[in-house]
Amino acid sequence: QVQLVESGGGLVQAGGSLRLSCAASGSIFSINTMSWYRQAPGKQRELVATITSGGSRNYADSVKGRFTISRDNAKNTVYLRMNSLKPEDTAVYYCNIMGNTGYRLFDAWGQGTQVTVSS
Repeated sequence: QVQLVESGGGLVQAGGSLRLSCAASGSIFSINTMSWYRQAPGKQRELVATITSGGSRNYADSVKGRFTISRDNAKNTVYLRMNSLKPEDTAVYYCNIMGNTGYRLFDAWGQGTQVTVSS
């Protein structure tokens, strides 16, 4: 079984920065795609950023140029650096990691961390 633990959320003023972390542990043989999603009140969960095992990154248009996703393979950890935060970035942020335990594929989710941006 694979567990994800998120950290780094909080309250920040518009224009500020935060860094989210998501560490995976458990029966992990390899990790493929690592992603961050977010869900604002009354809205559907949306994909924010993705990084592949090869290091390719993709971002939602709304965060391009402001957010940076990165990964530390030795620590099985994915990060999301968020700069120039806007009130519309307020949401619960979830990490998602897909990989292989050596016996089966896994698709794990973090518990979510609240990010609140005040105007």
